[in-house]
Amino acid sequence: MTDGRLAIVLHSHLPYVEGFGTWPFGEEWLWEAIATSYLPLLHLLEEGAPVTLSLTPVLCDQLEAPGALERCRAFLRDVRPASHALDVEAAEDPAVAAELERAAGEYADALGRLPDDLLVALAPFAAWTSAATHALLALLATDAGVRLQVRTGVESHRARFGDGWRGGFWLPECATAPWLHGLLEEAGVHATCVDLTDVLGPGDPRHLRPLATEAGPLLVPIDRVAVDLVWAPSGYPSHAAYRDHHHRTARDHHPWANDGAVYDTARATEQAAGDAADFVARVARRVRDGGLCVCALDTELLGHWWHEGPQWLELVVAEAARSGLELVHLDDALADCDPAPAGEAAERVTTWGTPRDLSTWSGPRVADLAWAARAAELDVLAAGAGVGDRAVRELLALQSSDWAFLASAGTAGEYPRERFEGHAAALRAALADPGREPGLRNLAPRLARAALLEP
Repeated sequence: MTDGRLAIVLHSHLPYVEGFGTWPFGEEWLWEAIATSYLPLLHLLEEGAPVTLSLTPVLCDQLEAPGALERCRAFLRDVRPASHALDVEAAEDPAVAAELERAAGEYADALGRLPDDLLVALAPFAAWTSAATHALLALLATDAGVRLQVRTGVESHRARFGDGWRGGFWLPECATAPWLHGLLEEAGVHATCVDLTDVLGPGDPRHLRPLATEAGPLLVPIDRVAVDLVWAPSGYPSHAAYRDHHHRTARDHHPWANDGAVYDTARATEQAAGDAADFVARVARRVRDGGLCVCALDTELLGHWWHEGPQWLELVVAEAARSGLELVHLDDALADCDPAPAGEAAERVTTWGTPRDLSTWSGPRVADLAWAARAAELDVLAAGAGVGDRAVRELLALQSSDWAFLASAGTAGEYPRERFEGHAAALRAALADPGREPGLRNLAPRLARAALLEP
């Protein structure tokens, strides 16, 4: 038994891809995430797992978009069975063909479990919100731009999920800066997660205690000691038995394990059980003298990227209960915490990028995107009270941190730049003709327009 506690925070987010292209980049990302990440997580939450769920407003926008779940069902019912069948036909190894046939059944199972309204099903567990379109707030040009992103996100969350929000707000990319704290507090934000690894030092016990800022919000350090057990290149998902996400067939299926063998579910399950026990044991040692270990992960890592991730998480929940490690909702832990003064940590600009600064989103490869987004923000503000909703929504779409991240990583071809340039062109058109019909289906249906008019 330990006096310390563990909070697992799952940050659920995809950029607005619904209606913007299909395979290999586009809305099929969303359908895959629903099938492999959100549905397994929903099952675990319904079973009572005390996991803290963060849903970005832009993800919710897509889940409630008219016709979205119908197209997801068509993808699960028609596209994936057909693509598996084509890969089975092309497979030269009978064991590979058998694994492909088995894996096709997972999509049929997801189709059977998809509720009529996924967002309604997730609603009882939606604890934290975020900026409207996952903009990296520290890179925005003005306080008004920050207010627009934050208030639109908060108001969208309250409209969808009621008045139970307790002030938890996921800062996109964990990007904190001292000038944001007061703007967050005025919007009702009382806590946010930050990565202070390079401020406090790796493994420092100060990561296990929330920090109080003078402006109000608590800064909750994520504990990289725990996070990197999963997230580091040598973390659990790299183990030999797990499905290899990078080795794929012509139609983007994954019938091989990391060591090159044909994927074996029993072997992977055994590995997941061992890794879950290892994780709980390591965290228990980490907090044996007390403290709060916050392990924050992208929800989509569990399932969509790491196939066995949802199973690992379910085993972690069970192992924590068995071993006496207290697993808590982050809001509950913060309600009775004794925060330390933030001090220097409140004055630093940090992210969970590589390195832990803003360069992933503003460095040489993507500096043009950062400057163009700031210029677009100023153009919208210059239009004053007469600016149309379409222009504001195109600005929000343009500000998504995902376009620069994907362009920096080079993992999505030309798609992120094409999306950025498309929204920039649509914004210019909307400013020139405010009466034009909206081009975005369901992005930010609840705009906090008043934020644009405040000094």
